[in-house]
Amino acid sequence: MTLEYMTGFGNDFESEALPGALPQGMNSPQRCPYGLYAEQLSGSPFTAPRASNERSWLYRIRPSVRHMGEYQPYDQPFWKSAPCYGDETLPLGQRRWDPVPMPDAPTNFIDGIRTITTAGDVNTQAGMGSHVYVMNTSMEDEYIFNADAELMFVPEHGGIRIFTELGKMEANPGEIAVVPRGMVFRVELLGDEARGYLCENYGARLTLPERGPIGANCMANPRDFRTPVAAYEDREVPSTVYVRWCGRTYSATIPHSPLDVVAWHGNYTPYVYDLSTYSPVGAILFDHPDPSIFTVLTSPSGEEGTANIDFVIFPDRWLVAENTFRPPWYHRNVMSEFMGLIYGAYDAKEKGFVPGGMSLHNMMLPHGPDAFGFEKASTSDLAPQKLEGTMAFMFETRIPQHITSYASSLETLQEDYIDCWAGLKKRFDGTPEGNWED
Repeated sequence: MTLEYMTGFGNDFESEALPGALPQGMNSPQRCPYGLYAEQLSGSPFTAPRASNERSWLYRIRPSVRHMGEYQPYDQPFWKSAPCYGDETLPLGQRRWDPVPMPDAPTNFIDGIRTITTAGDVNTQAGMGSHVYVMNTSMEDEYIFNADAELMFVPEHGGIRIFTELGKMEANPGEIAVVPRGMVFRVELLGDEARGYLCENYGARLTLPERGPIGANCMANPRDFRTPVAAYEDREVPSTVYVRWCGRTYSATIPHSPLDVVAWHGNYTPYVYDLSTYSPVGAILFDHPDPSIFTVLTSPSGEEGTANIDFVIFPDRWLVAENTFRPPWYHRNVMSEFMGLIYGAYDAKEKGFVPGGMSLHNMMLPHGPDAFGFEKASTSDLAPQKLEGTMAFMFETRIPQHITSYASSLETLQEDYIDCWAGLKKRFDGTPEGNWED
């Protein structure tokens, strides 16, 4: 089945699954077409400035108050929220993991979330959680909404279909999908199993970064973001609704599906984005810019130039700089970087960093190319070179990321990760040329 989408980022969209279901000229008529209920879903304060005011009007079979029940705590030992201080058991340091193993037992999206790091405080709506999801079954008559956070899906293995209140969207490796805070959805498999990364954004909604001197084009272009068209379920079957609220999960049983929105309009919407449409910008003579030049989406913090979250990618691109060390340089910085690899190899860490794996370099801890990467970059022919078949990314935040006890005890933790820099030799010998002999 080929899904339909509307294109654009932050647009005011409208969509209806039945002709004439969307009221015209007003939001809340005395009687809506088809006997539907009008309901507003707001992602910002009512009085937010027009440019940042986020809301959608939904026209549904039942209002969402009928999709609630008496919530009971639902145990999710692997899904953690910030603050999570004291949960970690590893000493301070740079960390890297191989992929999280797929589960043996039947596991859907909800039960397959594994928290790797948390940052900030979910109760003050600042910070984030970095997770991995692993699943081998679809959610059936099960639904979830996250009152704490906006969710970004980054598939690495296997595709998923996300059926939201506003419609259906699919995401495969090389694409991302975003579901706004508070929106009900379920996740289905497109194949036998799926694994990917999940960013839980407690703070301001993700938006496109300012381009500054770059101007109107390149980076992520608004036209390439796709929002689903209206689709609904009219199912009278026992269903379970889960909610993530203030760092805990609760569940309630209702007698019907909550995905019953027949028509809607507004700008508070889910969307999917193909990372291959990102247009990279880089240096074309010498040096190379900060990795922020590869920012796809950002969650502002309120402090100009300092993000609550930056989502940064390292895609296919040409390297052409002259007399330049082309991989990322060695650095320490105020941001804390959770990195993942969707496919291919990362040029600064060609060995040991594999698709599905992840690394964490917290604020002010040094990092950069491993010894192999340094030697290769320092001695290679500086002819134009195209990096192909590669897609790494970072969830980067101004807030320190704390490792969970689950991640600390993962069998895929690379205990010898720090040794990747052990081969960096002393090249200083007091001469301007230095000592480059092996």
